[in-house]
Amino acid sequence: MLESLAAFVALSAVVICTPGQDTALTVRNTLSGGRRSGIATAAGVALGLTTWTVAASAGVVTLLSASEPAFRAFKIAGAAYLVCLGAQSLYAAMRRQAARRPGLGHGPEITPTRALRQGVVSNLGNPKIALFFASLLPQFAPGGHAGLAGFLGLGFLFCAMTLAWLTLYAIAVHRLRDVLRAPVRRVLDALTGLVLIGLGIRIAAAER
Repeated sequence: MLESLAAFVALSAVVICTPGQDTALTVRNTLSGGRRSGIATAAGVALGLTTWTVAASAGVVTLLSASEPAFRAFKIAGAAYLVCLGAQSLYAAMRRQAARRPGLGHGPEITPTRALRQGVVSNLGNPKIALFFASLLPQFAPGGHAGLAGFLGLGFLFCAMTLAWLTLYAIAVHRLRDVLRAPVRRVLDALTGLVLIGLGIRIAAAER
């Protein structure tokens, strides 16, 4: 039991710490709205993961993965959302450049409420998370009557680990944000936008 838990924690740490769309979105929102927005994004991602945990325990994720048309539609919707967020980051970078001209403003920064919502939607639109909970997570859950409770426990542990990691990420990025000059922040906005667009295109093009 302890060996299985240790293996799950190690695998989860690799999955969580590998940069992906949740990390990119956390960086984007921290640069735009500060530490509170970054942490709100992390909380939104964790809420999305919690939803996946409950859905997987009820068998909804398995049904989604088994239906090719539904899975494809779901994947395209998630990819489109990422591309949209990436385009917004590119636009924000251009606005920051334009704001250097007299008479033009920077535009509103992202609020924690909006960041929370984006974190939830982005995570729920990630088909890789659906596959993770449908195929990989059950391998570590105990069998028998304890299976459901063990599945939920592992899922919630994954959520907590993700929240802790992305929160630390947001705090670190916020500290850098305070010392970065405006031109560097514009470049980071643009790079983050390109990363999100690239991730969206990659998800849409992937078979599974």
